Amino acid sequence: MTHPYAMHPYRPLHAPQLQPQWHRDSHSVREYAPSDRLAPHVAAYWAVDFQPVPGNHGHRAIPDGCVDIILDLRAASSRRAAYVVGLKTHAEVMRFAEARSVFGIRLYAESARTLLRAPLTEFAANRVFIEEVWGPEALDWCEKMLAAKSVADRIELAERQLERMLTAVAAPAPALMYQSMQYIYDCKGNLSVSDLANKVSFSERHLRRAFERELGLSPKEMMGIVRFQSVLEALSRGDYPSLTDLALQYGYYDQSHFANTFARYYGLPLKQLKQSG
Repeated sequence: MTHPYAMHPYRPLHAPQLQPQWHRDSHSVREYAPSDRLAPHVAAYWAVDFQPVPGNHGHRAIPDGCVDIILDLRAASSRRAAYVVGLKTHAEVMRFAEARSVFGIRLYAESARTLLRAPLTEFAANRVFIEEVWGPEALDWCEKMLAAKSVADRIELAERQLERMLTAVAAPAPALMYQSMQYIYDCKGNLSVSDLANKVSFSERHLRRAFERELGLSPKEMMGIVRFQSVLEALSRGDYPSLTDLALQYGYYDQSHFANTFARYYGLPLKQLKQSG
């Protein structure tokens, strides 16, 4: 498989990658690249095994501008094993009392509508079980996924299913979403709503309505998430002279704005992440 990030300009990061020392005892986290055909749509396949060891920090989920299909490998029933989790706008820490094993499919926001057959507003409030999305065929898929002997087998089954979704789709996601998201990725989220509206040749009002209708959040919120993820990438590389310079580089108007936005999306102060890294 070809690594997808050479084909897509955006790569979201997550807490176990940024704070590995906090997750070493409780988490086993792996990411896998999709095939060339699915790389424009799938950010990654991922697997997490979680052990509730004493003193663990829980599982921190942060906004990444993506939608996940999640398969609970320890589920008692295939009917409740797989579900969709919509776009996040705040950090959330999940603490589990029992061991968990999960397989996930991370979909880019602009492609998720095509693969899930619905605008992302339908997945905003609560998890939606995959049977409600793909119909009766989803149960057979879930059973095969649960019975698979390896991650490689699950990825193969996932790719077949997603390929079927792409082939069977009656109409692709709105072109405005694709075009808008490409500009947001290219600018690393660092542009204004008016700039984006000018680039896609629509009014700001029309653009906001389209984002709310399709994604369930505003273009400003999506740009904020992508910008936050771009900051995480810069932090992980360490290629910046100071936090002040980093804030200015990504368009935050002062250090306080930078710190407050980071704390909202990550759930921890930026200094604490820096210290733990």
